[in-house]
Amino acid sequence: MPSSQICPIIIAGGSGTRLWPLSRDTMPKQFISLLDDGLSTFQATLLRVRFEGFSAPIVVTNHEFRFVAAEQMQAVGVQGEIVLEPERRDSAAAVAVGALLAQRRDPDALALVLAADHVVVDAEGFRADCAVAGQLSATGLIMTLGIVPTSPSTAYGYIEPADPLPASNAWRLKRFVEKPDAAKAREYVEAGLLWNSGNFVFPAALMLEELARFAPEVIEGARAAVDAAQRDLDFLRLDAAAFGTVRKISIDYAVMEKTANAGVLAARFDWSDIGSWDALHDVMVKDERGNIAQGPVVAMETEGSLLRSDDMLLTTIGLKDMVVIATRDAVLVADKAQAGKVKTLVEQMKKDGIREASEHLRGYRPWGWYQRIDIGDRFQVKRIRVKPGGKLSLQKHFHRSEHWVVVRGSAEVTVDSQVRIVHENESIYLPIGCVHRLANPGRIDLDLIEVQVGSYTGEDDIVRIEDIYARG
Repeated sequence: MPSSQICPIIIAGGSGTRLWPLSRDTMPKQFISLLDDGLSTFQATLLRVRFEGFSAPIVVTNHEFRFVAAEQMQAVGVQGEIVLEPERRDSAAAVAVGALLAQRRDPDALALVLAADHVVVDAEGFRADCAVAGQLSATGLIMTLGIVPTSPSTAYGYIEPADPLPASNAWRLKRFVEKPDAAKAREYVEAGLLWNSGNFVFPAALMLEELARFAPEVIEGARAAVDAAQRDLDFLRLDAAAFGTVRKISIDYAVMEKTANAGVLAARFDWSDIGSWDALHDVMVKDERGNIAQGPVVAMETEGSLLRSDDMLLTTIGLKDMVVIATRDAVLVADKAQAGKVKTLVEQMKKDGIREASEHLRGYRPWGWYQRIDIGDRFQVKRIRVKPGGKLSLQKHFHRSEHWVVVRGSAEVTVDSQVRIVHENESIYLPIGCVHRLANPGRIDLDLIEVQVGSYTGEDDIVRIEDIYARG
């Protein structure tokens, strides 16, 4: 008998390069606050399924994002399983892993696959549609949540419905159609095709059967990776060797375009995958001139534009339908109609070895974060924040010495065999080669300035001797 609860499988391992420079490999869009509610889309997704009718979520993410995911889950009071992919293998692998774990939790499990970077404002409508899709999927169908198009968009794939199902807005699924050109998109909208949201509801056992039928190499590798998975603190780390054998393929290509057991529900809730800056502009509340201004922004004779600055003052004059995004180390200026090309721009910057294509100035760690202030020949200056109770690894460096100045809070500093407390406006020197550790024993954030001097100041000049976060 099908489960009375739906198990959410939240896919949160993507890089989101189309929203560069805000979203980068080291901190992608699903973990960033994009809207005005102060939540990341990952947190908003968690909250949408923290209701009766849903079981604890299974979050599948990249091992590099494990501490960010755990911290954001804790911040919104959601408990669940965090599964770590050793590398990105596309959505079929993540869905296979999630379905396996859901079935092991409950042999009759119904599962819901969700992307962590989508925006849904009508959460109640979303849950109602999931309930309907769950009832239909219990009859032996993989139900896709289709979206009624608001325009003939070329940014989404389309779904063609077939025979009606016993619900007012549901059908058997006839076919999936890849992202079309503009003419085809208009034709599809006029013919009643739906956008493919990438959200699915299905019996876990059925998805596993279809994977075994159409993509056996995916399910075999995923099963081996789950069978050999290891606990790492509060995470479930998939076996790297087994997971590396899984073919890179989307769940659409692997299963959904081949299965005869699929249906589509025309969802009644609002939806956006915020796959580009112009898509984000579409879902946000605008001023009387059609602008969105976030951060320190002054706009004159500007309309229809998305303007965001994380730090510096951003000013514009005479712009129309533009995207201007300013971070501390990079600025994007683009025609809104060309915003979809940002991914291509980022790929070119990566080929050219431009660091800002992938990395933020701020690097997040399980104990807090650090942010580069300045860097030059033989020196680097950082700001470091350590959360209460946070503790850096016991470590040493071969190529640099360090000087720490405490700005706020109190630091517990270990230098070789000595431990001392360093208070605000006090400093301590760490010579090259010393074994040292920084910890925050207090109840408020610890902020300090770190000055590095030496022949090499890269992050890989760290020899970890002991680490409470089990990092290698």
